[in-house]
Amino acid sequence: MAVVAVGINEQDVSLEVFERSAIRERDLPKALQALCDSEHVSEAVVLSTCLRTEVYAVVERFHDGLADIESFFRSSASSVGPDSPALSELLSCWIDDAAVSHLFDVAAGIDSPVLGEGEILRQVRSAAELARREHAAGRVLGPLFRHAVEAGKRVRTETAIAQGTTSLAHAAVALAADQLEGGLEGRSVLVIGAGEMGAGFCRALAQPTALARVVIANRSAKRAAAIAEQSGAEAVSLSKLDDELGRADIVLTSTAAADVVLDVARIGRMMRSRPDRPLLVVDVAVPRDVDPAVAGLEGVRLLDVEDVRRFAEAQMATRRREIPVVRAVLAEELARYRVSSAARSAAPVVAALRARAESIRRAELERQRARLDALGPEARQIVETVTLRTVAKLLHEPTVRIKDAAGSRRGERLAEALRSLFDL
Repeated sequence: MAVVAVGINEQDVSLEVFERSAIRERDLPKALQALCDSEHVSEAVVLSTCLRTEVYAVVERFHDGLADIESFFRSSASSVGPDSPALSELLSCWIDDAAVSHLFDVAAGIDSPVLGEGEILRQVRSAAELARREHAAGRVLGPLFRHAVEAGKRVRTETAIAQGTTSLAHAAVALAADQLEGGLEGRSVLVIGAGEMGAGFCRALAQPTALARVVIANRSAKRAAAIAEQSGAEAVSLSKLDDELGRADIVLTSTAAADVVLDVARIGRMMRSRPDRPLLVVDVAVPRDVDPAVAGLEGVRLLDVEDVRRFAEAQMATRRREIPVVRAVLAEELARYRVSSAARSAAPVVAALRARAESIRRAELERQRARLDALGPEARQIVETVTLRTVAKLLHEPTVRIKDAAGSRRGERLAEALRSLFDL
């Protein structure tokens, strides 16, 4: 059995390739089922964000399990194009300790372009919760992800990695302000999408800035209204989108739509009605909400998730100095996880051994039931106590030895010997 992490990262491939490998939120339950239907994969968690698509899995046979996960990526992704390398060549893979360490890095926000970002910690937690609800995460990945979230929280509490701009949404808003002479003051902003990223846009825009107007448009008016109430924005339905586009100076968009939301024809019509007012569009959706051809329209500036990532990287100098401190915290958490994981791996064998011994003890007492019944209550209690203590003392040393060796090759050999000797 091995724990593996397999995935593709927006930082390592072009956006065109990455967006074809993204898994939409509504497709995640089906993806988990497809992974766990493999005879070689016993547990799985899928972490799919605008910057990464990763599968964490427990595989019973390493090479066969890895092949099944690669097959899953091929079947989930649309074609990456005739001039692109095979998808399997683009995937990164981490095994056992490296997979655990990578997950901790991700949860801590040091594997993100926005160091210490808070969004990824929520996304890690949500991915694990979904896998648990879908019965895809069990006794290995469940504790692993819980510990990763705890480590991520500790990093943000004990280090300065989370100071300042710590989310992709905040970075997108900061980039928009940087692109405009005079910043955001007096601007009208349209946010499209009321998911986690849309809510992040609104939180960032709610910080003290003399904005003229912030509007959030979403298919679900109820969801948009809830975010608007918290941030001081206005909420509208997507049926009002064209009107709001005409009023906006800045558009921030991130929806879960499978197809583009803003195409050339739509933006072109809107711009012809306001020839003297430019428009800045920041699209951080994956797949993209805005047709890339929109960038060719006069008066339109289109930025995407790669632009936001590059901008965020340029702002990271101070936070990068915190990375050694974060690494030290994560090293402690990794050591703590290994100890608890080793104890969990030994527990089933120890429990089975004790159950086996107890069943033998009870069977022998039952065979002697007629003789025991002839004894008085005090004598029967003595027999019960003596047999319990004898079994406990016999099992004490094997239990200590296997727990001490848990997680090592020696521990595996001892566990296998106990299973064989006692038919566990």
